[in-house]
Amino acid sequence: MSIKPLKVSEVNSYIKRVFLSDLILSNISVEGEISNFKHHYSGHMYFSLKDHKGKIRCVMFKGDNELINFKLKDGMKVVVTGYISIYEKEGDYQLYVRTIEESGVGDLYKAFEELKRKLELEGLFHKDNKKEIPFMPNKIGIVTSSTGAAIRDIITIIKRRFSSCELLIYPTLVQGSQAPTEICRGLAYLDSREDIDLIITGRGGGSIEELYAFNDEEVARTIYNLKTPVISAIGHETDFTIADFVADLRAATPSAAAELAVPEQSFLLDVLNSKYNRLLKIYYQWKKSWDSQLKYLNTSLIYYNPINQLRDKKQELDGLFKDLSYIIERKINDEENKLAAFNQKLILLNPNSSLDRGYGVLTDGKGNLIKSIKEVNLNEELKILIKDGIIKAKVVNIEKGGD
Repeated sequence: MSIKPLKVSEVNSYIKRVFLSDLILSNISVEGEISNFKHHYSGHMYFSLKDHKGKIRCVMFKGDNELINFKLKDGMKVVVTGYISIYEKEGDYQLYVRTIEESGVGDLYKAFEELKRKLELEGLFHKDNKKEIPFMPNKIGIVTSSTGAAIRDIITIIKRRFSSCELLIYPTLVQGSQAPTEICRGLAYLDSREDIDLIITGRGGGSIEELYAFNDEEVARTIYNLKTPVISAIGHETDFTIADFVADLRAATPSAAAELAVPEQSFLLDVLNSKYNRLLKIYYQWKKSWDSQLKYLNTSLIYYNPINQLRDKKQELDGLFKDLSYIIERKINDEENKLAAFNQKLILLNPNSSLDRGYGVLTDGKGNLIKSIKEVNLNEELKILIKDGIIKAKVVNIEKGGD
């Protein structure tokens, strides 16, 4: 006799009735640590309760969680009351929470806070120990899972933003007991290479236990001791790990890490073009200014050119020579006129001129010129010089003339 097969939805519906009819499961209180808490925009709350051996999914609808007077967060120990049922569409059973009370801080969260305080006191988080992130890295090393969404996001964004940047991926586990050792090994390897300018390490979001590989003390100290700058890219925006505090730069998500790691190539080109155009403008302004100065200097050089100065001085000398020649010529003319005047006077005063006009010159026997009757005596022999000879005469009479 064959049994009639049930449809999947019929099986889920049957299991739901079994859960709801169970006296314990229909009204149950459970103590555990909150993990992977999400407050949906619809108002519903989704999280898991866990202990060291197991985990159960929980949902608390908006109408029930509006009465909570404290803030739920990962790592918090709570006691919830509700019922176990099945989400028929997916076939998953979960705890539907009606009330929730604080029970204490979870073990993982407590360990997280203790390690955080310890490393902070040692100075591992101090900003003075942070290394500068290179502006344009040539090669970036990435330590993360090779199959997760985080690595795909990082690769896609870096290649879109800055295509010339090379990537070297060191695949590791990112959760589980072996993950911290592999992460440390990957970080150390990339740090030992001379061609790596920047390291990104991280993973996608998850619960506190899923992110706990990055809350490991060995991972934290490895990051701190690297000589290569490190960007942490762990979880979602609200997730914080010890690695975030030790890293040189914390990114809210793996996508954000990719954006922080490299500049936008198109933006750089725009800036470069802007600076180039500004440089051209400054150059042409500078050239125009120097052209004016060169023109002025050229004019000054022409003006002060020794050849031109010699030419000007030669012209000036020619003018002086001309003036000197004119002055000398005029001086000569003046002197010639004076000489002519003196010559005329000499001619007029020359005794020979008087002789030519019929006059004579009277001298005594010794040749002395006689100018007065007082200088002659009667019977004295005198000489009379005329134009064409000398006449000897004797004084026979002296008559005194009027004054």
